[in-house]
Amino acid sequence: MAMARSILVKTVNSGLWSPKRSRSGSFQLAQTVRALSTIMSPPSKAVVYEHHGPPDSVTRVIELSPVEVKENQVCVKMLASPINPSDINRIEGVYPVRPQVPAVGGYEGVGEVYSVGSAVKGLSPGDLVIPSPPSSGMWQTYVVKDQDIWHKISKDSPIEYAATVTVNPLTALRMLEDFTTLNSGDSIVQNGATSIVGQCVIQLAKTRGIHSVNIIRDRAGSDEVKERLKALGADEVFTESQLVVKNVKGLLSNIPEPALGFNCVGGNAASLVLKFLRQSGTMVTYGGMSKKPVTVSTSSFIFKDLSLRGFWLQKWISAEKAEECRPMLDYLLSLAQEGKLKYEMELVPFNNFHIALDKALGKLGSQPKQVIKF
Repeated sequence: MAMARSILVKTVNSGLWSPKRSRSGSFQLAQTVRALSTIMSPPSKAVVYEHHGPPDSVTRVIELSPVEVKENQVCVKMLASPINPSDINRIEGVYPVRPQVPAVGGYEGVGEVYSVGSAVKGLSPGDLVIPSPPSSGMWQTYVVKDQDIWHKISKDSPIEYAATVTVNPLTALRMLEDFTTLNSGDSIVQNGATSIVGQCVIQLAKTRGIHSVNIIRDRAGSDEVKERLKALGADEVFTESQLVVKNVKGLLSNIPEPALGFNCVGGNAASLVLKFLRQSGTMVTYGGMSKKPVTVSTSSFIFKDLSLRGFWLQKWISAEKAEECRPMLDYLLSLAQEGKLKYEMELVPFNNFHIALDKALGKLGSQPKQVIKF
């Protein structure tokens, strides 16, 4: 805008326009000022896909032309964005909610305000922001979206946690709060304990005095995994093979029977969660990594009166919930800043995007959460 004013002053002083000119001259000046005052984003490098399919086949990194930053919009220089399973499913075309193709990948992240439209209030260049609710198109160096999308966060927030707080940690928090009233001394049980949601459940439960019983897959290095989860605050960690006993609750020592269970695996792993639940307990399913159905015995329904529920963050975190959600994100980020919420991630330079994608797709074995660093 300062450049536009400078050019306007030079135009007036040079005699190219004066108040004595006609109305058409005034109109032409207005058009000139609007053109000169238009704010444009820088060119952007982005991960795009033009049709659905295997992510490693259909994605490519291209240069995008600058776009106009309209009066209610904000241009954000992205700093980091993760590769989540739901990102992969969107590219594959199997996720229930996905952008129309061609599209830019990515759904959450963190960035720094680069420029703002003329009507934007409360955000300034240099502010640290995250999309809340999450929004598509985060895998690019500059993102232009309406100001309502962006939530200003503390500049002291750890970048990698700010980039990943909106999906997995928030899922853990909402599941702990939305289905059963849990008090200090109560317990929960979950499979998929090594996932980021699982790690967050352990730590958030610990801050509230809630015990956690955790189920992991049988695999090489399981003893080390157990120790790592216990260091986060897990009370008990069992491999699936350890639970091939008639009475799993006899393994719990001084921990009460769990009132609430979380399932992100399905199949036998879900049945193990159900075996731990107390009378009238609830199991919440939020994923299905094994792609096997959840099966429940008739006796579990009749004699234990168990409840089965589902949780989908996309449905919960609608635009109407944004204002309610943002203090939760600030709370989670404050825990991360204090070292009370942590999980393993790998920051990968944007130039190595396809290496990170291969890791996220499981081509290189078990890997930490891949976070693209722009």
